[in-house]
Amino acid sequence: MGVIGEIALIGLGLGTLALLVWMGLTLRQAREDRLLEVAATFERQRRLDEEMAALKHLQSEVTGRIETLTHSVGQRFDSLQNRVGDGLKENVKETTESLSKLNERLAVIDAAQKNLTSLTSEVLTLKDVLANKQARGAFGQGRMEAIIRDALPPQTYEFQATLKSGKRPDCIIRLPNDPRPLIVDAKFPLESITAFRDAKTDEEKKLATARVKADVQTHIKDIAEKYILAGETQELAVMFVPSESIYADLHEFFDDIVQKAQRARIMIASPSLLMMAVQMLQVIVKDSRMREQAHLVQIEVGKILDDVRRLNERVGKLTTHFNQAQSDLQQISTSTDAIARRSGKIAAMELEDASADADNATDKIVRLLPRDPAE
Repeated sequence: MGVIGEIALIGLGLGTLALLVWMGLTLRQAREDRLLEVAATFERQRRLDEEMAALKHLQSEVTGRIETLTHSVGQRFDSLQNRVGDGLKENVKETTESLSKLNERLAVIDAAQKNLTSLTSEVLTLKDVLANKQARGAFGQGRMEAIIRDALPPQTYEFQATLKSGKRPDCIIRLPNDPRPLIVDAKFPLESITAFRDAKTDEEKKLATARVKADVQTHIKDIAEKYILAGETQELAVMFVPSESIYADLHEFFDDIVQKAQRARIMIASPSLLMMAVQMLQVIVKDSRMREQAHLVQIEVGKILDDVRRLNERVGKLTTHFNQAQSDLQQISTSTDAIARRSGKIAAMELEDASADADNATDKIVRLLPRDPAE
């Protein structure tokens, strides 16, 4: 082994020594790292334990709070359940009452529906009546008769009476202290009014308007000529219109016709106006009857006053007789006193004197006696 061998051995030794040193340093570093790691692990475990303890404490607090909340929620739920139960009972009661009221209202609605059906049938019947001229005349006559019959005494009106001229108006109304009756006509021409209402176009409306004017003017002329007769009837006649709506149409669309009727002294009367008119006539009739009765009362009072006057005269005569009798009685009493005073003197006087005094006294008594009032 030469120098090279020694050098090699030294190099090998140094390498081995360096390796051992490196390995020692490495192991030391690894041990330090392991110790640091273990220390870190212990620190993490400690922190984890602390966090677990805090979590357990928080869990216990949360559990307590949850139990408290559960108890509170249970109590509130029980209270809410009771309120809900009471509310449900109240709602059931209110619902029952509402259903009962609803049934009552349904019954009313059902009755109203029946009335409406009946009214519809009556309206259709009325339409049929108005479409027939004879039936329409009977309808107007019936309405007019019902109004007058309900308001006036039977002796103050007459239906279908015959006038001296031979005409037969629908109704005559007798006024107090006036032989001339008031005429009421119920035959109003409704065909033209119906056509006027049913007109759709301007041309139809124009033709219907002309027809209404012609028919109503003709009717006004007929009433004036037939029922306004000088000396026999009143100077005013009534044209009865059996519908308030027709009366309104006449005043709204045919004011010139209404004015012509007024100039002809014909009053156009709807059912309400005719009712007011006959009520006024009823007041007049009652007032006339009251005046007649007042005249009879005045006559009877005059008779009573005559009886009282005669009674007063007889009482005066009787009082005079009583006064005369009282005066006569006083004179008789005076005479009897005189007789009594002189009776004591009779025994002491001579007979002739006593007889003369007695005769004188007798004559006085006879003169004082009451005489017959007839003498």
